[in-house]
Amino acid sequence: MSRQMAKQYSPSAVEKSWYSWWEKSQFFVADANSSKLPFVIVLPPPNVTGALHIGHALTAAIQDTMIRWRRMSGYNVLWVPGMDHAGIATQVVVEKKLMRERKLSRHDIGREKFVSEVWDWKDKHGGTILQQLRRLGASLDWSREFFTMDEKRSKAVTEAFVRLYKEGLIYRDLRLVNWDCVLRTAISDIEVDYIDIKERTRLKVPGYDKPVEFGVLTSFAYPLEDKELGEIVVATTRVETMLGDTAIAVHPDDKRYHRLHGKFAIHPFNGRRIPIICDAILVDPEFGTGAVKITPAHDPNDFEVGKRHKLEFINIFTDDGKINGNGGSEFAGMPRFKAREAVTESLKKKGLFKEAKTNEMRLGICSRSNDVVEPLIKPQWYVSCSTMAKKSLDAAMDEEDRKLEIIPKQYNADWKRWLENIRDWCISRQLWWGHRIPAWYVTLEDDDLKEVGAYNDHWLVARNEEEAQEEAKKIYAGKKFQLNQDPDVLDTWFSSGLLPLSVLGWPDDTEDLKAFYPTSVLETGHDILFFWVARMVMLGIELGGNVPFSKVYLHPMIRDAHGRKMSKSLGNVIDPLEVINGITLEGLHKRLEEGNLDPKELVVAKEGQMKDFPSGIAECGADALRFALVSYTAQSDKINLDIQRVVGYRQWCNKLWNAVRFAMSRLGEDYVPPSNVIPDVLPFSCQWILSVLNKAIARTVSSLELYEFSDASSALYSWWQYQLCDVFIEVIKPYFAGNDPKHSSERSSAQDTLWLCLDYGLRLLHPFMPFVTEELWQRLPSPKDCKRPASIMICEYPSIVESWTNERVESEMQLIDSAVKSLRSLAKESRERRAAYVQCRTDSVLETVNNHKLEIETLANLSSLTVTDENVAAPAGYAVSVVDESLTVYLNLQGSLSAEAELERIGKKKDEIQKQMEKLSKMINASGYKEKVPAQLQEENAAKLKSLELEFSSLELASEHIQSVSS
Repeated sequence: MSRQMAKQYSPSAVEKSWYSWWEKSQFFVADANSSKLPFVIVLPPPNVTGALHIGHALTAAIQDTMIRWRRMSGYNVLWVPGMDHAGIATQVVVEKKLMRERKLSRHDIGREKFVSEVWDWKDKHGGTILQQLRRLGASLDWSREFFTMDEKRSKAVTEAFVRLYKEGLIYRDLRLVNWDCVLRTAISDIEVDYIDIKERTRLKVPGYDKPVEFGVLTSFAYPLEDKELGEIVVATTRVETMLGDTAIAVHPDDKRYHRLHGKFAIHPFNGRRIPIICDAILVDPEFGTGAVKITPAHDPNDFEVGKRHKLEFINIFTDDGKINGNGGSEFAGMPRFKAREAVTESLKKKGLFKEAKTNEMRLGICSRSNDVVEPLIKPQWYVSCSTMAKKSLDAAMDEEDRKLEIIPKQYNADWKRWLENIRDWCISRQLWWGHRIPAWYVTLEDDDLKEVGAYNDHWLVARNEEEAQEEAKKIYAGKKFQLNQDPDVLDTWFSSGLLPLSVLGWPDDTEDLKAFYPTSVLETGHDILFFWVARMVMLGIELGGNVPFSKVYLHPMIRDAHGRKMSKSLGNVIDPLEVINGITLEGLHKRLEEGNLDPKELVVAKEGQMKDFPSGIAECGADALRFALVSYTAQSDKINLDIQRVVGYRQWCNKLWNAVRFAMSRLGEDYVPPSNVIPDVLPFSCQWILSVLNKAIARTVSSLELYEFSDASSALYSWWQYQLCDVFIEVIKPYFAGNDPKHSSERSSAQDTLWLCLDYGLRLLHPFMPFVTEELWQRLPSPKDCKRPASIMICEYPSIVESWTNERVESEMQLIDSAVKSLRSLAKESRERRAAYVQCRTDSVLETVNNHKLEIETLANLSSLTVTDENVAAPAGYAVSVVDESLTVYLNLQGSLSAEAELERIGKKKDEIQKQMEKLSKMINASGYKEKVPAQLQEENAAKLKSLELEFSSLELASEHIQSVSS
């Protein structure tokens, strides 16, 4: 490294080389045989299809701060990186690629070849995000990198499924699922986005040429079997589902139709007899009382109260959303929304259509395909959750034996609500990319029905086909049979839910599992508290025998500076690499143009970018971005990210750079730091900076321990900016001005203290800003008689040095700082060095100010300073400022002082203090004050009132002084 430091900090120059050296030096690698206490985090695995987004950057910044701090604090740190196979997302990407490049669908090439295509794509394009995490400085243990479909994780998934099945916690059932007709699979709730529709609205739906209308409630009549009874009217937002109606439910509170209980309606298109039921409550948010038609989209669990009815199930949809033969020959083959129009027209022709009116509704849209979700009943595999959910709830809520702490605490309520109302978890997906379900269907030679799945009791669960064969031979001894593995794959969340176990080698009893399970902290966004966190806890307790982590830290969701959700169509999506490297406005526009926005959206998005980033985004570097993101975490729900704040921290990095440049120039080539310093013999300013450094250390460490990352970053920023750079470095400059022998002792002490501050300060800051701190720390000279570690990241994290704490010195510096701020305020924009008077009203203040004239002169940029008691008045032409009841400062502003303006300023201050005095006096003189208010508080209030009275008196004297010298 060149000893010559560049004049300006350059993020790209500083950040380009350190990471590869850290990784090559194996500083990130954990040791399973270490005697140190473990600290373990599993990185939430980004999708293999993904690129780094701002949410990933926030996750990495927070987790790396924890990891680097704990590593420096002596823990055996393990941070496990990996990628999620992202079943639906990855399959969609590769399917689009196949269609775009070869005009083929996955069905054209078959399952085996398609899965091979996905693996090829993964090997070529997957993992981009892991390289991007390196750019952020994430100190992950790459030797333990995982992929959720690698051999070890696949073994864990199979073992978990088998064990849970054998324990009766996995079963197969016919239930309602969210069905995507484009992807032809069930999807999880997290993959469904809801649109609130207030009025009739036409929306684009994949596979349809014309937009489809939603927000319409259609009423139509069923003729009754007994024609004398007339008809019954039902209403629905999905009229096409009437083709599969199996019953009509009437709310027990609705007396209009009770006479029809047990009667039958006749289906107008197929003549089917449809029973009318009046003694069961259907839980359906779309309707209150009245008649509700029951379709294949109603789950039997929707019947909340009353008699259960065994109803015929008629499926009218094919997997791709067309009407099948069960829906009636005249509609067979029609896509569902075209069938909607056709059914409506047919009802009109038959005279059964009543009305279509606007209806508010929530419409589910698949986030992957943009298809409208179809609720369908399908046979699927489920995890029974109630028992596991109870254990997981107790782990977080049992105050006497709490095993799991959720931070911030506000999310305990969500944890409780979700787990108390949990429903069984559908874990099968009708995809080709994913973990194939380890279940085999046994088709017996003498079975009447040969279709796979026809008999629910013919399923076997096993670790592999050989094991399934052996099991089948035992159960069906002497019978001929054929085995077929379930073509479905497992929900991606199932393999993700096992990660705290599987990344450590479970189900094998590995050294990693023994050393690092349970892990320490799970850090993620609060939006997946249920979908991922709760499932990890359930599976960890059930399969690992313990909660998978003792703490859950949930970070906020990132919005733009205006509080809007980030969206490509708004043009407000922030790419972390563009913040790190910088980008022009033209570059931002180009990214939009390369996307898939329609022309109107593109115009809006570009306008948004021009408004928010008129000059593009300046190069900020990873350190500034990380520090900004961590400092935002005080906003516990949402972060409104303003890029200008990141730019501000990049400028702050330059401040750190210049502080070290100043130090290097003052330390000199031959400087060797001492092994220790004795604070009592140091100059006042040196004693002070070490004392406040102690406070910064204490606040930073306690904040990190409490997961208050914003407070920790604030403590560090304040010490570096306002105490080290703004005060200490300025106040020691006179010691280095020339070679004055009278300052030789102070100069030497200042050198030692400056070195200590930089060494401690850089180590304190390193977890937050790894690159710039490594670069600057490496430039510091090493202390004598001591071989320091190769890198700052394996140094010891600072702890309090008791002998540095000095409350007296801090109190004196607080007085000096108040005087300096008042003098600077009087000087305003003046750069000219001016003379000043300080008038002290107590002996102790007089002594303090006299002892520290040099510090005041230096910090307030004065040409001279006269210190007097209250009996000596300042000469004419001096502006006045009352610091407090014991101290008033005067600054020579001869020629530029306006007596009128000064009197107005003092008058405003007097009014302010008068109001405070009146408020405090009223409280003290209130009835019952002496009896009700604690004695200590009464003493504090009395002292405060006396102080205000003295300050008011000082302001009156100041006012009199100005009037006398100006008259």
